[in-house]
Amino acid sequence: PAGGMGLELEPLFQAWSCFRRRKFRQCSDLCSQLLERPPGEQAAWSLKTRALTEMVYVDEIDMDQEGIAEVMLDENAIAQVARPGTSLKLPGTSQGGGPSPAVRPVTQSGRPITGFVRPSTQSGRPSTMEQAIKTPRTALTARPITSASGRYVRLGTASMLTNPDGPFINLSRLNLAKYAQKPKLAKALFEYIFHHENDVKNALDLAALATEHAQFKDWWWKVQIGKCYYRLGLYREAEKQFKSALKQQDMVDTVLYLAKVYLRLDQPVTALNLFKQGLDRFPGEVTLICGIARIYEEMNNISSAAEYYKDVLKQDNTHVEAIACIGSNHFYSDQPEIALRFYRRLLQMGVYNCQLFNNLGLCCFYAQQYDMTLSSFERALFLAENEEETADVWYNLGHVAVGIGDLNLAYQCFKLTLVNNNDYAEAYNNLAVLEMRKGHVEQARALLQTASSLAPHMYEPHFNFAILSEKVGDLQRSYTAAQKSEEAFPGHVDTQQLIKQLKQHFAML
Repeated sequence: PAGGMGLELEPLFQAWSCFRRRKFRQCSDLCSQLLERPPGEQAAWSLKTRALTEMVYVDEIDMDQEGIAEVMLDENAIAQVARPGTSLKLPGTSQGGGPSPAVRPVTQSGRPITGFVRPSTQSGRPSTMEQAIKTPRTALTARPITSASGRYVRLGTASMLTNPDGPFINLSRLNLAKYAQKPKLAKALFEYIFHHENDVKNALDLAALATEHAQFKDWWWKVQIGKCYYRLGLYREAEKQFKSALKQQDMVDTVLYLAKVYLRLDQPVTALNLFKQGLDRFPGEVTLICGIARIYEEMNNISSAAEYYKDVLKQDNTHVEAIACIGSNHFYSDQPEIALRFYRRLLQMGVYNCQLFNNLGLCCFYAQQYDMTLSSFERALFLAENEEETADVWYNLGHVAVGIGDLNLAYQCFKLTLVNNNDYAEAYNNLAVLEMRKGHVEQARALLQTASSLAPHMYEPHFNFAILSEKVGDLQRSYTAAQKSEEAFPGHVDTQQLIKQLKQHFAML
């Protein structure tokens, strides 16, 4: 009408419109205003719970972070001596044999470094409590990863953040049985309790009552109960729920949840079979093919993983994880030019971050395109978001400097690496080698000791320390270090020769 009158949207419709456009804060505020008027209607209440949930929602399928609590206090006993190729937690049991640490650096858990950081591959499984506390590097905090600090919002904090007057729903006063009988409200309420309040116990109670009300015929509730059991560490119960849900309704998501349970129970072969059965029912489903590739990668079967990543790209040629993993695989198999093509593809897709330019710089260096190397690293330094990323770039620049023979520049670069990240074991090791070339034996020895204590899983610091001690004449220390080196990398020929020499020395004595 003329004069611009009557153009006001009905408040509930306006709130719904905000929700659709992902303006959750505005949606929540509008619903709060509606609820203040008597009588507060169910639609506004339901919409507000959904808006608050979406603000802190994280997809449970991909996120899987093992904290110290899960690793050290895990009561699920697994076979101590697993058959080869059937365990993820014992790195020596891989089928494919995997690349050696001399070719491709390994993580603390003994697996080759992958091309893509995932929550499950970050933490590894430290063997001792000391190691677990010593390695907060992956969490980018000073505190070791715990499941609470990693991604779950602590109890109560989410509700205080989103509502200045305190929590929107007081869970202790809720009559869960009443809500369980209203399926539409119950689903919104469950997601609110599970994701926003992070109160798994109450969420489980509500889900149990609701599935009972639905006469155990609603697959959605079974999946939610399974999620609660998984979060509580009751993996066998979770497995039963997911299997039952799959019988009722075949869903890709449920297959992925069930595979997560098997991986946590350290049964990668069962998970692989489950994915392959899933592919029979959902041919060409990217998430399932990607799941198979990840498991092969974690089992050190790199060639099979690369094949499956290629299958992923046949279905979805913009899949960042597949491109990055194939790229890193080519880089470590001595094909930097091919890796460069994959990383350039990522750049064309709009991925623009420090890690990508870092990898581009390394590929250019090994492909002998020196003009592009330094500009890539400059861009990487410019895009680094934290000191750890800056340290990685300086470390790689140190390698470039060693490659072109400028040892002074290399020394400066490794020093700058340690300025940015004082726990960088590889930089300590390389600095020790440079110090040794200058004839500073004591400094080299101190640096190598630091490196080997920071990264006991790397063979280089142990081996270098053994060589250094042997030159100085400290044979006992040399022998101890050589044994540690052999433990970290049994196939290292130089270490075996050194041990043989030392044994001859001891025999003569």
